[in-house]
Amino acid sequence: MSNDTTAGNPDPSGRFVLRIDPGLHGALRTAARDASLSLNEYCARKLASPGAAPDPEASGLIERAARLLGESLVGVVAFGSWVRGESGAASDFDVLLIAEECLPITRELYGRWDREPALYWRGHEVEPHFVHLPPEGAVPSGTWAEVATDGLVLHERGWLVSERLADIRRMISAGRISRRLLHGQPYWVRAG
Repeated sequence: MSNDTTAGNPDPSGRFVLRIDPGLHGALRTAARDASLSLNEYCARKLASPGAAPDPEASGLIERAARLLGESLVGVVAFGSWVRGESGAASDFDVLLIAEECLPITRELYGRWDREPALYWRGHEVEPHFVHLPPEGAVPSGTWAEVATDGLVLHERGWLVSERLADIRRMISAGRISRRLLHGQPYWVRAG
């Protein structure tokens, strides 16, 4: 007996074909490889997870990042005034689009982002910042320190971003870097 629903059987087969953007497909394939799973198993687990129905604005942002960065996409992290709850009507929505080191961060990459229609997150225009993860153990830039203290990971491959952010928070806790304010603006200094 066939499980093909087109043959009049009311029981679903559990099989379907999904057409997605090649960049997103590449990002999913890489994430599955990093998790040591088949692409089918990885997608089935993602669809069954509690976060399987993400915010539509987050989905649009992640899809665009995947389309632009393809298999080089490492993560997407929101940060800045909106995340801290300090945004005003004119504030943008800052987001790090993290790429593998092998992908150069160029003006052309920003140009490709700008050629597409503007994206919005709850009424605030998305402002992308293309970056690479800081080297493991290196004292991070002020931006990365800010992201480690208040960033929201919207998407990541494996645990690469979360692990690096945890390392930076440990550096802050150990006093290797500290946050200061000058005229209301934060900056970070190294110990010593």
